[in-house]
Amino acid sequence: MDHAATTPIDERVQKTMQETAPFFGNPSSIHGFGQDARNIIDKSRKVLADFLGAKPSEIIFTSGGCESDNLAIKGVVNAFYRVNGEWRMANNKKPHVITTEFEHHAVLNTVKELEQQGIVEASYVKPNSDGIIEAESVIHEIRENTVLVSVMYVNNEIGTVQPIREIGKAIEEINKERIRNNELGITNKTLTSEFEIRNSKQNLPKILFHTDAVQAAEYFFMNVDYLKVDLLTMTAHKIYGPKGTGLLYARTGTKLASQITGGEQEFRKRAGTENTIGIAAFAKAVELIALEQQGAVRDEQIKSLVSSPEAIRLIELRDYLIKNILSKITESELNGDAILRSPANANISFLNAEGESILLNLDMLGIAASSGSACTSGALEPSHVLLSIGKPHEKAHGSVRFTLGHETTKEDLDHVLKVLPGIIEKLRAMAPKKGVRE
Repeated sequence: MDHAATTPIDERVQKTMQETAPFFGNPSSIHGFGQDARNIIDKSRKVLADFLGAKPSEIIFTSGGCESDNLAIKGVVNAFYRVNGEWRMANNKKPHVITTEFEHHAVLNTVKELEQQGIVEASYVKPNSDGIIEAESVIHEIRENTVLVSVMYVNNEIGTVQPIREIGKAIEEINKERIRNNELGITNKTLTSEFEIRNSKQNLPKILFHTDAVQAAEYFFMNVDYLKVDLLTMTAHKIYGPKGTGLLYARTGTKLASQITGGEQEFRKRAGTENTIGIAAFAKAVELIALEQQGAVRDEQIKSLVSSPEAIRLIELRDYLIKNILSKITESELNGDAILRSPANANISFLNAEGESILLNLDMLGIAASSGSACTSGALEPSHVLLSIGKPHEKAHGSVRFTLGHETTKEDLDHVLKVLPGIIEKLRAMAPKKGVRE
């Protein structure tokens, strides 16, 4: 019940890993052993590019989602300074980055770090109470010096689906207007001389759009042109592949400064000997998704959802779980929109029952789930995602995320529904009563 944290490796992916293991050569070597490994990587890169509707040269292999997010954000900002430092000096402004209050920490903490270092200005868009980022809210934050927008495709905690294509289309139109303005020499002021016109050209930067699609890859439409994104993050271990392998899609022409230096690998964007086995397994996992989605169409209610047989099956199981938890356990509520959410995600808050305690009791019964709260420096802090959508601390502390997967059955859910009410009842009986001091 914790597939959003990681998935088991599919046996067909394991077979690919075993078949790839003998190809031990360094892909950068020119001899036969190295070129055999290089051939595997090239073929895998093509598979992943086709899945995203991209070019192989736009796929940069990394160690996973966190590294890809860091490369996208820091890479864009660092490249901006290196290439366009004069622009900043001329306008006396730092580059501006827009993200959301409920991003994965790989994005959120990276932007905050750059902001604290005085490298960027930053805006953090608040989701609505259903856990949806409204496109208008993102566009409202765009400034003259905005260079990057990063909005996750599917929220990793509450599973809500964001309007990535709608945001992307709006940014695309703004970029077209910027190009026109730059060519005309318009910079929101009256230009009085040829000198001013000439020096105002290319003054407004293109806004790049990044999405962390780690939780979206299996069930949602991933074509980068459809989504209108310039950068996209994926990782293998969320889609029944191995840990330690991910990718960043970077559209051709996107200036990106390497964050790991030392070699020429990955188009000089990510130094280090490539993980041949992991990359081959990543490609196999994506091939299996493409096979599952073959012939499927986008859902009418959730335009970006691919209504594959597995997605439909999980939606039925997810809704069965949510309905029965809410009916069997009082003072429980679903976090996030009931429809605009991942087929596999059910995030529930239980009032007067602490999330970590619920997880420990479930674990003792052989049930793995996760909580919206986490231990940070010894202090229990509520989920930043739930706080961002307006949940009070007591509800944020009592949240549990159940995420389903390929092997999840109705019998599994019935077992959870059998034991969960008793766990909540026991914990509520142990909780301090209102008005009574501990």
